[in-house]
Amino acid sequence: MSSTAPQSQAAAQANSPTEVTSFGTMPDGTNVDLFTVWSGRSEATFTSFGARLVSLKVPDRRGRVEGVVLGYDSLSPYLADKSYFGAICGRVANRIAGGTFPLDGQIIHVPINNGPNALHGGSNAFDQHIWTGALIDHGVEFTLVSPGGDNGFPGTLNLLVRYTFIAGVLNIDYEATTDALTVLNVTNHAYFNLAGESSGTILNHELTLPAHHFTPIDASLIPTGELRPVHDTPFDFRQSIPIGSRIDELSEQLHLAGGYDHNFVFGHPGTLKETARLHDPSTGRVLTVHTTQPGMQFYSGNFIDGSMPNRRGGLYRRRSGLCLETQHYPDSPNHPEFPSIQLRPGDTFRSTTIYTFSAES
Repeated sequence: MSSTAPQSQAAAQANSPTEVTSFGTMPDGTNVDLFTVWSGRSEATFTSFGARLVSLKVPDRRGRVEGVVLGYDSLSPYLADKSYFGAICGRVANRIAGGTFPLDGQIIHVPINNGPNALHGGSNAFDQHIWTGALIDHGVEFTLVSPGGDNGFPGTLNLLVRYTFIAGVLNIDYEATTDALTVLNVTNHAYFNLAGESSGTILNHELTLPAHHFTPIDASLIPTGELRPVHDTPFDFRQSIPIGSRIDELSEQLHLAGGYDHNFVFGHPGTLKETARLHDPSTGRVLTVHTTQPGMQFYSGNFIDGSMPNRRGGLYRRRSGLCLETQHYPDSPNHPEFPSIQLRPGDTFRSTTIYTFSAES
């Protein structure tokens, strides 16, 4: 897509709530676009590199507008980033044990890039691709063709991700088709900090997850297959509680992940339901999450290592943001008891996730 000349925010809002500008160029010279969507005083930006959410600015209880998504103001740090900031992850988000799984009587092999496992589709996956972007009313639509054999996954996949941002509501719609049997588990990997994306840790944020079970993990962060009740564990967020209140408890599951990096079970794929409510007491900002996906990975930013710059001239450090990744359960292709992520020719995968931002006194 060719970029238009930049214009001022006031001019853009007067003519249209969206614009596209250049975000830089890849090492091979490919242009990368930046898409901006305004909604009143709020603003969201996206890039064609990984179909990423770059920034999201919303007001607090005093009306002060501030960014609440971790990210960078230029392309270069994204090329070095290892944390998937704001990216669309796939074909299979989260982990696949050993980078192998059975499919239609065959064993599929995908690149290992996370200890002994494949993470977020393996190396050079969706987060590293340049997507085709197009402005739409109040948003942007990204498309990608992933050819058969891409990172070992069978079937040519046609994927669409549509972002719309209106009145503090970020809606993400996914659609995909394939020409051969394949697997698909796609998500957005945004990191949130409702106190401000460069303000410190998220440990004082209050989180509610109305899930009765989670999927415990082994030493390489792969689900064991059990659906374990959250009752009487540090994973019980059915009532709002500060994230930091139990994150360092003597719990085997917390020790294995260095904090929270677990899938919470909601079930009912295809049915829209509330899966999270996040509140920052210092600013009054609230984020609620609704999704048609059956699971959500709550990740407390345990592996952010302080090597990447934040937007205030400091560094993003451990637990400076959290992820609420709506998806199917991790390692689903190796667990037939989990909801299936198989996609067949003639079928269309559809999923919706809604992030709603507000502020309370």
